[in-house]
Amino acid sequence: MKTFINARVLLPDGIIRRGYLTEDNGVIQAVGPMADGQSLPGDIIDCNGMYLSPGFIDLHSHGGGGYDYMDGGLEDIVGAARMHLSHGATSILPTTLTSSDEELFQVIDVFKEAQKMTDNMPHLLGLHLEGPYFSPAEKGAQDPRYITSPKPEHYKKIVEYADGAIKRWSVAPELPGAVEMAQWLTERGILVSAAHTSATFDDMKVAFQHGIRLLTHFYSAMSTIVRKNGFRVLGVVESGYLLDDMYIEIIADGMHLPPDLLKLILKCKDHDKIILCTDSMRAAGLPDGPSILGSRKGGQEVISEGGIALMPDRTCFAGSVATTDRLVRVMVYEAGLPVWEAVKMMSLTPAKLVGYGDTKGSLEAGKDADLVLFDDMITVHSVYVKGNKMQ
Repeated sequence: MKTFINARVLLPDGIIRRGYLTEDNGVIQAVGPMADGQSLPGDIIDCNGMYLSPGFIDLHSHGGGGYDYMDGGLEDIVGAARMHLSHGATSILPTTLTSSDEELFQVIDVFKEAQKMTDNMPHLLGLHLEGPYFSPAEKGAQDPRYITSPKPEHYKKIVEYADGAIKRWSVAPELPGAVEMAQWLTERGILVSAAHTSATFDDMKVAFQHGIRLLTHFYSAMSTIVRKNGFRVLGVVESGYLLDDMYIEIIADGMHLPPDLLKLILKCKDHDKIILCTDSMRAAGLPDGPSILGSRKGGQEVISEGGIALMPDRTCFAGSVATTDRLVRVMVYEAGLPVWEAVKMMSLTPAKLVGYGDTKGSLEAGKDADLVLFDDMITVHSVYVKGNKMQ
């Protein structure tokens, strides 16, 4: 049993300014304000006024620390996951890219092996498949050789092979067969999100009716207002604002979405429908320098510089190098959110989206003791997974 004292305890709706938290066997037992002279059980950990936060939950990460999940080795999943753990991510959905089935199945195989590992590891809640069912016009960095429309015999084969490992799938909902796929996946408890899509607002209304509840990396690789024969036609971006129950995922690194755009999103969208994600590639957590977007085998050479990955000619972004603590820091210090609310977007809201809201995402009795201790600048000092301190 451990008891954390003298902490600013972050709750889903505010802060306990001088609080405590007790955990036993990896489960939170009690949370509350400290009283003078109060006797508390277990080994005492003095937080010295730092923030005590639920562990961060990243539903969209491609790698970090020099590793990419598409590299296909056990060490690649473990290495990237451990790097993100050191920045407060206690739960992760490793994310794939559009690829051959052979490459995808290899990632599924090594992911299942990685899930069995607990030594200095975050929870690997499941896989997020990004592709291959995308709009060629909004493909971004996705490999065009493998982009296709969904066919039941294809996606059902992948789901069967994964045997429960898939928790999320990003697709373009305007493609033939996509809404049928979304309905089928939703009925099996897989979160379906819209991504790399040229859909219209009318397409998105239909997609929502068939189970699509999230927009992947909001504003990136998605349609917005265009003119057709003089008439303005709304796109996916507008659906994020107009569909009240549609969640949006933002890469809050201050670069993919500059601070003023983050402020606009906060002004127009229900904060409880916003989640943060890193969408990080292998250069996350490393010093500036050359890197590779995608797998080492056939990936694109890029350069990490100034907090972003760029194409070698520096004409456009080539990926995120964000970590979860950085996202929270940007939302607090550049977008103006209270720290408890930024943390909620990085913990409880994503936990609920993938079905873990009863056990993760907030500091409440009965939930897992996945904890992050950080200072005023949101610099992580220590991380606990199921009550065990990570190194």
